[in-house]
Order: sequence, then C-alpha cells, then structure tokens
Amino acid sequence: MGPEVIPLSRHLGAEIKGVDLGAPLDARTLDAIRSAWHQHLVLVFRNQSLSDQQLLDFSRALGPINDTGGDAPAHAPGFPQVLVVSNVVEDGKPIGILGHGEAYWHTDMSFMERPPSASLLYSLEIPAEGGETSFLNMYTAFEALPEPLRQQAMRMRLHHDGTLNSAGNPRKHRNKANAGNDSFGIVHPLVCRHPDTHRLALYLGRRPKACLEGMDAEESEILLNRLWAHCQSSEAVYRHRWRVGDLVMWDNRCTMHRREAFDPNSRRIMHRTEIAGTRPAPA
Repeated sequence: MGPEVIPLSRHLGAEIKGVDLGAPLDARTLDAIRSAWHQHLVLVFRNQSLSDQQLLDFSRALGPINDTGGDAPAHAPGFPQVLVVSNVVEDGKPIGILGHGEAYWHTDMSFMERPPSASLLYSLEIPAEGGETSFLNMYTAFEALPEPLRQQAMRMRLHHDGTLNSAGNPRKHRNKANAGNDSFGIVHPLVCRHPDTHRLALYLGRRPKACLEGMDAEESEILLNRLWAHCQSSEAVYRHRWRVGDLVMWDNRCTMHRREAFDPNSRRIMHRTEIAGTRPAPA
C-alpha cells in the first residue's frame, strides 16, 4: 500500500497519510509523493517528529538542497541549510526571521537566477491563534486571465526585486556586490512553463519594486496592479491551519503563499529547507 492522498480543497493542497518522514523512504513512496505534489502543488504531512537531520534527509531525497540565503542569525544550530522562521527572541536577539507580522503574497526567492523549486516548512511551536499560511494556484490564475491579457502576459518579462523580504522589511544581509544598490534582482518571464508538468503559470514573485521590462513605470504599475488584483480575488486558495508536527511542502514554480499575523507575545518556531531549482523557463 502506498501513501494515502486526501485532497484538501478543490483547487490545490492534499494531505499525505501513512508516511513517517523520519524514516528512510523507498523509491516507490518517493515517486508517489512527487506525483501527488505535481498534482496538488501543496502537500501536508501531519504528526511528524523530525530532527533537523531528518528534515534535511527527506529534503535531499527530493533534490539538491538550496542555499537558503536567509538573514543571520537565522539557521538551526549546526545546520546552515535549515532556516529558522520565528518571532522568538533569546538573549535579546531573534533566533529566526520574519517575526510575527503578516507576510504578503510571494514566491520564495524569485529574485534569484535559479529560485528554489520547493520549500518545506516544519512546525515546532505555534501560537494558539493566527499564523495561518495560505497558498494560491498560479496555474489557475494564469488560465483565468482574460484572453487578450493572457496573450500579452506570455510575451512579457518581469524584474523581481530582492531588497525586501516577504514581510516588507529590508534584507539585513545581501551579496556584497549588491550592498550599495537600492534595488537588485533579476528578470524572469512573466509566464513560465513548469519543467515537470509543462503547464503554464503566472510568475509574479512579489509586488514591491517589481517592474515589467520594456514599459515605463506608470504603464508597468497599471498592468501589475491589474494582475495582482486578479490573483488576490482568486478562489483557488488553500488556507493551512498549523498544528505542531506539520510539515508542509509547496511548489514555488506554480504557487504563491502568504502568512497571517499573530500575537507577538506568543511563540512560533518553524524550520525550513529549500530544494534547488532551475531558471524559470518561458512559455
């Protein structure tokens, strides 16, 4: 018997039952997980008990680990490839990134030449309320565009800025070559073809400082505002309510996600890994 796959919404998201991610997984189980991931875009594994090494081992079974590139100090002790996402402060210093505020709709690390294909987030401590994470199907967002706009988007390229994180705050640590720049990032196609499913997805990355290539600032803002309004009105969303021991993995090439704010006096600790990706391919 393989893993049980239970869809969590009509548009994306599935819970995977019958898998202990702390144990070595055979090829058949890994293939079933990949197949479910390509179909549902977001996978949820409940009731896991993982060390950082086990989290890395499962991540590596899916592909090479990506350099997290996070703000220091933000890595699990002894595990530089495990990023800590937390609001907890110890000895006057934050142990992780992003704090307690809202994290706006975004795709992880889209300002990189080769953004991560997947992100995996494992919950260690969660607040009693708030902190939910929502995911948006960007295949559906593209397919629901009016035909003229869909055709226009397929011909365009977008500059993805990396000066701000998903909470809207300046990144504290950047590549030295970019340290003096007000804006840095890279240009990717606005519509990308998924390397595994070959489906087309709208690839917006994140809103602040984004600009469309070949347009003046005003034209770019008008069109980007229209695209973002279209996505944010979409019903193709799965909202995840966290429990301790949840591991959630999502496909950065065809989803966006956001996090809701929570009480700053509560504790939230998550450990995250990223799977390396390729340069986004045009439609």
